[in-house]
Amino acid sequence: MAEINSLQELGATTQTATAPEAPVHVQKLDAHGRAYATGKRKNAIARVWVKPGTGKIIVNDKEFSEYFARPVLQMILQQPIVAANRNGQYDIVATVKGGGLSGQAGAVRHGISKALTYYEPELRAVLKKGGFLTRDARVVERKKYGRRKARRSFQFSKR
Repeated sequence: MAEINSLQELGATTQTATAPEAPVHVQKLDAHGRAYATGKRKNAIARVWVKPGTGKIIVNDKEFSEYFARPVLQMILQQPIVAANRNGQYDIVATVKGGGLSGQAGAVRHGISKALTYYEPELRAVLKKGGFLTRDARVVERKKYGRRKARRSFQFSKR
Protein backbone atom coordinates (compact mmCIF):
# COMPACT_ATOMS: atom_id res chain seq x y z
CA MET A 1 0.00 0.00 0.00
CA ALA A 2 1.46 3.38 -0.98
CA GLU A 3 1.76 6.10 1.64
CA ILE A 4 0.11 9.48 1.07
CA ASN A 5 2.16 12.35 2.47
CA SER A 6 0.28 15.43 1.25
CA LEU A 7 -3.16 16.65 0.23
CA GLN A 8 -2.07 16.91 -3.43
CA GLU A 9 -1.23 13.21 -3.48
CA LEU A 10 -4.58 12.44 -1.85
CA GLY A 11 -6.41 14.47 -4.54
CA ALA A 12 -4.50 12.64 -7.27
CA THR A 13 -5.48 9.25 -5.89
CA THR A 14 -9.18 10.12 -5.62
CA GLN A 15 -9.29 11.46 -9.19
CA THR A 16 -7.89 8.24 -10.59
CA ALA A 17 -10.53 6.12 -8.85
CA THR A 18 -13.52 5.60 -11.14
CA ALA A 19 -17.06 6.07 -9.93
CA PRO A 20 -19.48 3.19 -10.57
CA GLU A 21 -21.33 3.67 -13.84
CA ALA A 22 -25.09 4.16 -13.92
CA PRO A 23 -26.98 1.11 -15.21
CA VAL A 24 -27.79 1.27 -18.91
CA HIS A 25 -31.47 0.59 -19.56
CA VAL A 26 -32.31 -1.14 -22.84
CA GLN A 27 -35.58 -1.42 -24.72
CA LYS A 28 -37.59 -4.56 -23.84
CA LEU A 29 -40.13 -5.59 -26.49
CA ASP A 30 -42.04 -8.81 -27.17
CA ALA A 31 -42.35 -10.58 -30.55
CA HIS A 32 -45.21 -8.24 -31.59
CA GLY A 33 -43.20 -5.06 -30.92
CA ARG A 34 -45.04 -4.23 -27.68
CA ALA A 35 -43.70 -3.39 -24.24
CA TYR A 36 -45.28 -5.37 -21.38
CA ALA A 37 -45.34 -4.50 -17.70
CA THR A 38 -47.23 -5.43 -14.55
CA GLY A 39 -48.58 -2.71 -12.27
CA LYS A 40 -49.82 -3.17 -8.72
CA ARG A 41 -51.72 -1.09 -6.18
CA LYS A 42 -53.50 -2.34 -3.03
CA ASN A 43 -55.02 -5.69 -4.12
CA ALA A 44 -55.28 -4.80 -7.82
CA ILE A 45 -52.94 -6.23 -10.44
CA ALA A 46 -52.81 -4.80 -13.96
CA ARG A 47 -51.15 -6.28 -17.05
CA VAL A 48 -50.31 -3.52 -19.53
CA TRP A 49 -49.14 -3.62 -23.15
CA VAL A 50 -47.87 -0.47 -24.90
CA LYS A 51 -47.35 -0.13 -28.66
CA PRO A 52 -47.14 2.81 -31.08
CA GLY A 53 -50.55 4.01 -32.19
CA THR A 54 -53.16 6.75 -32.03
CA GLY A 55 -53.57 7.09 -28.26
CA LYS A 56 -56.38 4.60 -27.56
CA ILE A 57 -56.49 3.20 -24.02
CA ILE A 58 -58.42 -0.05 -23.59
CA VAL A 59 -59.01 -1.49 -20.10
CA ASN A 60 -60.63 -4.95 -19.85
CA ASP A 61 -61.94 -4.72 -23.46
CA LYS A 62 -63.63 -1.35 -22.82
CA GLU A 63 -62.64 2.23 -23.54
CA PHE A 64 -60.90 3.59 -20.42
CA SER A 65 -63.42 6.44 -20.04
CA GLU A 66 -66.20 3.84 -20.00
CA TYR A 67 -64.44 1.52 -17.52
CA PHE A 68 -63.31 4.32 -15.20
CA ALA A 69 -66.35 6.63 -15.23
CA ARG A 70 -65.04 9.07 -12.59
CA PRO A 71 -62.90 11.89 -14.06
CA VAL A 72 -60.39 11.60 -11.19
CA LEU A 73 -59.63 7.98 -12.12
CA GLN A 74 -59.28 8.92 -15.81
CA MET A 75 -56.84 11.67 -14.83
CA ILE A 76 -54.81 9.21 -12.69
CA LEU A 77 -54.58 6.86 -15.68
CA GLN A 78 -53.25 9.57 -18.01
CA GLN A 79 -50.68 11.08 -15.60
CA PRO A 80 -47.60 9.16 -16.85
CA ILE A 81 -48.50 9.79 -20.50
CA VAL A 82 -48.93 13.54 -19.90
CA ALA A 83 -45.75 13.73 -17.78
CA ALA A 84 -43.77 12.02 -20.55
CA ASN A 85 -45.43 14.29 -23.16
CA ARG A 86 -46.56 11.29 -25.24
CA ASN A 87 -50.26 12.13 -25.76
CA GLY A 88 -51.72 10.28 -28.75
CA GLN A 89 -48.52 8.38 -29.57
CA TYR A 90 -49.18 5.00 -27.97
CA ASP A 91 -52.03 2.50 -27.90
CA ILE A 92 -52.39 0.94 -24.46
CA VAL A 93 -54.18 -2.31 -23.69
CA ALA A 94 -54.62 -3.32 -20.05
CA THR A 95 -56.30 -6.10 -18.15
CA VAL A 96 -56.85 -5.49 -14.46
CA LYS A 97 -58.11 -7.76 -11.66
CA GLY A 98 -58.76 -7.45 -7.95
CA GLY A 99 -59.40 -4.54 -5.60
CA GLY A 100 -61.72 -1.63 -6.24
CA LEU A 101 -61.79 0.98 -8.97
CA SER A 102 -59.34 3.32 -7.22
CA GLY A 103 -56.78 0.57 -6.70
CA GLN A 104 -57.26 -0.64 -10.27
CA ALA A 105 -56.64 2.86 -11.65
CA GLY A 106 -53.45 3.09 -9.60
CA ALA A 107 -52.34 -0.35 -10.81
CA VAL A 108 -52.91 0.56 -14.46
CA ARG A 109 -51.00 3.83 -13.96
CA HIS A 110 -48.07 1.92 -12.45
CA GLY A 111 -48.16 -0.57 -15.33
CA ILE A 112 -48.29 2.17 -18.00
CA SER A 113 -45.30 3.90 -16.41
CA LYS A 114 -43.23 0.72 -16.33
CA ALA A 115 -44.20 -0.23 -19.88
CA LEU A 116 -43.29 3.24 -21.18
CA THR A 117 -39.82 2.92 -19.64
CA TYR A 118 -39.43 -0.49 -21.31
CA TYR A 119 -40.42 1.00 -24.67
CA GLU A 120 -38.47 4.27 -24.27
CA PRO A 121 -35.73 3.88 -21.61
CA GLU A 122 -34.88 7.61 -21.79
CA LEU A 123 -38.31 8.42 -20.24
CA ARG A 124 -37.24 6.73 -17.00
CA ALA A 125 -35.85 9.92 -15.42
CA VAL A 126 -39.06 11.90 -16.07
CA LEU A 127 -41.36 9.15 -14.77
CA LYS A 128 -39.14 8.40 -11.77
CA LYS A 129 -39.14 12.09 -10.79
CA GLY A 130 -42.94 12.13 -10.99
CA GLY A 131 -43.09 9.08 -8.69
CA PHE A 132 -44.92 6.90 -11.20
CA LEU A 133 -42.44 3.99 -11.11
CA THR A 134 -42.68 3.43 -7.37
CA ARG A 135 -45.19 0.81 -6.27
CA ASP A 136 -47.44 2.25 -3.57
CA ALA A 137 -46.95 -0.30 -0.79
CA ARG A 138 -49.93 0.76 1.33
CA VAL A 139 -52.37 -2.11 1.72
CA VAL A 140 -55.29 -2.76 4.07
CA GLU A 141 -54.15 -3.90 7.50
CA ARG A 142 -55.40 -7.33 8.56
CA LYS A 143 -58.00 -7.77 11.28
CA LYS A 144 -56.51 -8.87 14.61
CA TYR A 145 -57.90 -11.51 16.97
CA GLY A 146 -59.82 -10.01 19.90
CA ARG A 147 -60.50 -6.72 18.10
CA ARG A 148 -63.51 -5.41 16.24
CA LYS A 149 -61.48 -4.25 13.22
CA ALA A 150 -57.73 -4.04 12.54
CA ARG A 151 -57.14 -1.63 15.43
CA ARG A 152 -60.57 -0.75 16.82
CA SER A 153 -61.27 -2.48 20.11
CA PHE A 154 -64.62 -3.56 21.45
CA GLN A 155 -66.44 -0.94 23.54
CA PHE A 156 -65.40 -1.11 27.17
CA SER A 157 -68.22 -1.49 29.67
CA LYS A 158 -67.49 -0.60 33.29
CA ARG A 159 -70.78 -2.08 34.55
